[in-house]
Amino acid sequence: MSRSRLVPGAEVVAVPGRGLALRTPGGEFLGVRTGGADERALLARLADGTAGPADPELDRVVHAFEQAGYLTDGSPPGGWPAARRRVLLLGDAVLTGPLAAQLTALGAEPYPAPAGAGDPPATDPTAPPGTGDLLATDPAAVVWCLDGPVPGGLWDGADRLPEHGVAWLRCHREGRQAFVEPVAAAPGDVTSAHVRSRRLAATPAHRELAAYWSGPRVSGAPAGLTPPAAALLAALLAEDLGRWATGTPGPDILPARLPARLRLRRVDLTTLTVTAHPVLPVPEVAPAPGGHG
Repeated sequence: MSRSRLVPGAEVVAVPGRGLALRTPGGEFLGVRTGGADERALLARLADGTAGPADPELDRVVHAFEQAGYLTDGSPPGGWPAARRRVLLLGDAVLTGPLAAQLTALGAEPYPAPAGAGDPPATDPTAPPGTGDLLATDPAAVVWCLDGPVPGGLWDGADRLPEHGVAWLRCHREGRQAFVEPVAAAPGDVTSAHVRSRRLAATPAHRELAAYWSGPRVSGAPAGLTPPAAALLAALLAEDLGRWATGTPGPDILPARLPARLRLRRVDLTTLTVTAHPVLPVPEVAPAPGGHG
């Protein structure tokens, strides 16, 4: 089927004295050089997708739209693949509740950890859940949401999920900021340990940040999530997981044009503004010659 309808979010407008302009889904305006093509015929073609009588000039312009990625064949987007529907949700209900509702609406099958699943072994009551505990219910993806900082070592086991073909996504709150980390779906993707290392390396207050993570902390009035903030975080998580499940590419990050799987998002919980920051995996450190650390 030929592509001759505009993709969702793209629009063409007639500008007085300037001809046609395309407004991209990202909000950028691009001039359209129609050449000898009839503008009304072009608008009709883009609106309803009908081919109409043969017109080489019109076909040329439509082909240019298609080559630039602004046309679709009109087919409805694919649903959530059955093999990726089971999504294990861990963490605080203020986030997992709205996230479960959004994932269900998208066609996934979110479920909470059953009683006892992920509990630490009796021999070490302080140990976090291991990879085997998280794989016990055969999830396609695991999402872990915390309404607070991440205790040291809590996500170490989950960081190994991509090695077993399970997608791994997480978010947490630090005061009035929240962080949504990229989906890790394959060996070598960005893990929570990578994010912590990169954040420590990027701040001159690395000692203070490390101390904040390890605690103890004295807090004032509760800074928990409001329903609008929780809904926003759930929407960001659901979008990222949906793109992974359906194979839909995410937007690039400018200026480096890094893919969304290398994107750390910071959410200001007071203004509900979102900023994206590139984050790369941290390579393993080679042992020093002679075995000295």
